[in-house]
Amino acid sequence: MARDTDAKCSKCRREGEKLFLKGEKCFTDKCAIERRSYAPGQHGQKAARVSDYGKQLRAKQKVRRIYAVLERQFRKIYHEADRRKGVTGETLLQLLESRLDSVCYRMGIGISRAEARQIVRHNGVMVNGRRVNIPSYVVRAGDTVEVAAGAKEHLRIKASIEAAEQRGFPEWISVDAKDMKGTFKAVPQRSELPATINESLVVELYSK
Repeated sequence: MARDTDAKCSKCRREGEKLFLKGEKCFTDKCAIERRSYAPGQHGQKAARVSDYGKQLRAKQKVRRIYAVLERQFRKIYHEADRRKGVTGETLLQLLESRLDSVCYRMGIGISRAEARQIVRHNGVMVNGRRVNIPSYVVRAGDTVEVAAGAKEHLRIKASIEAAEQRGFPEWISVDAKDMKGTFKAVPQRSELPATINESLVVELYSK
């Protein structure tokens, strides 16, 4: 199975902002962006002109890295968003947020999407009472997601849910932190998602 093995902190530095790929470290002064807020590499501190294509590519790479999906997966999700009715860019983000690994991350089941994906892969999550171990599984409005009984005693899962509860859960998910269970109420609206994402540039890139 293909995996992205690039250094996570380098990805944040390349995009020039926190993508929250390293969990709790991203909320401390040890975060790479706090220490070195320029792009990695020997030419990282030099200002460079960026073409329109370069801006579109960076916007796409940023979204791909935030949601931790590979290029082939991302392109497939984009084509599904383009096929559906509505605004393609907004639908793309909604599809990404509806993935099981993303829903688990939003609930605090994992300190990052990568860890949430690992928990799903290791049979640590149930959807509507059934064990699901496919990170790309699409969660629908009204679905209940919970930590499997055998995984509820894992200290990392407990700690990540507690940390997420302190930061606050998103409006589109209701979470019972004590029972490690939540309900995906509805797909998020564009106004509820990060304003720093420019999905229109992604659409422009793939529309060529």
